[in-house]
Amino acid sequence: MPLPLPASRDALLAIQRARKRVAVEHARRSPFLAPRVAGVSLDRLDDPDEWGKIPPLTKDELRALSTEEFYSTFCIRPPSAAVEFWRSGGTTGRPLFYPRTIEDLAFCQLGFRRIWECIGVGPNDVVHDSFPLGIHPVGQMIARSAEEIGAAVVWAGAGTTTPSTLQLELIDTLGPTVWAGMSSYALHLANVAEAQGMDLAASSVRTIVCSAEQLTAAKREKLQRAWGARVYDTFGMTEGSMMASERDGVDGMRLWADLFLVEVVDEVTGKPVADGEPGALVMTPLWSHTATPFLRWLSGDIVTLRWPEPDGDPFSVFPVLKHAHRTSGFFKIRGVNVNHTELEDFMFRQPGVLDFRAELVTRGDREVLRLSIEVVRSADPATAAAGVATATKNVFEVTPDVEVLALGTLAREFEASVKAPRFVDRRQ
Repeated sequence: MPLPLPASRDALLAIQRARKRVAVEHARRSPFLAPRVAGVSLDRLDDPDEWGKIPPLTKDELRALSTEEFYSTFCIRPPSAAVEFWRSGGTTGRPLFYPRTIEDLAFCQLGFRRIWECIGVGPNDVVHDSFPLGIHPVGQMIARSAEEIGAAVVWAGAGTTTPSTLQLELIDTLGPTVWAGMSSYALHLANVAEAQGMDLAASSVRTIVCSAEQLTAAKREKLQRAWGARVYDTFGMTEGSMMASERDGVDGMRLWADLFLVEVVDEVTGKPVADGEPGALVMTPLWSHTATPFLRWLSGDIVTLRWPEPDGDPFSVFPVLKHAHRTSGFFKIRGVNVNHTELEDFMFRQPGVLDFRAELVTRGDREVLRLSIEVVRSADPATAAAGVATATKNVFEVTPDVEVLALGTLAREFEASVKAPRFVDRRQ
């Protein structure tokens, strides 16, 4: 491995001090970043005021660059030096493709490898990889890193690569012990299994690894019930790599702070917040920056970061990261804001509800929230629909139209999408 776990908290902080200097030196080679670090003293980077002179780098600033400008003014090595290109992970704006050198990839893969070490997956395991196997790196990196620690891997990809019915057949036939993918697709597979009469909780899968989207408490509970498995959340970004993973007995995710310098700052002032207080995540890669010298990257995530005292656990040298799951997604219905995440959490806790879709539609001159639901085989459809309507009115002060769909309807409609389109604005 290119870098073992730090032996102590002091060793971890020593790595950060040394690699921060390298990160700034790389930034000085970038025509785009050089003016931002011109007045910064390399010998005083541990001074928070000196480090704070470097302005955070925002997504809007990168989006303002043309592709040619990105490669010629931001990057410090030509595209020909890359062995891979990682697509930026945003869902809005024009995507950029980040060059990754062979030096970068060694540390990028280490970030993924640590997931398996952190959750106790090893050579005796079989990993069913249902992350997308397209131009986003997560699917390939999950598979490569699992193979590196000696596990067998089923390179299934998402439903757009391998149909969900076939994925369930592979799980039944090959007996994987670990399933890895987006939480929405895990729910989708559980719904397909329910529609087919398959008891997924009785399968061989005992560990689920999720990433790339929000994993709320309600989603986690539903996944654990449907799969009969322990669910672990992970966190990363294409500007870095996989950066953190949950670990048993830890309230949050252990952050690989020897690979990535993470700061949490006030959204308004940009000043560091107190330990454990929520703020905006600012990330600097400490090793995987030989082509793209991201420096103080403002990711848009709202998180908390704590530094509890290390104990006998080798991963306890790392701080603990928690994602606040803050989102701007909401429906505004006759003056009432209905947050998507809160509605999703609410729906997955409703008795008898297997899956759902929420749509905002126009009926005459009125806006209506339409909830399409599927119910478990043991539930009475009319009772479940009435319960959802009443509970929605009580919690969100909006009376929805509730429609019960045949089992498998939403699964077929979601099949072509990597992320299930549960919230759709159809207003005319």
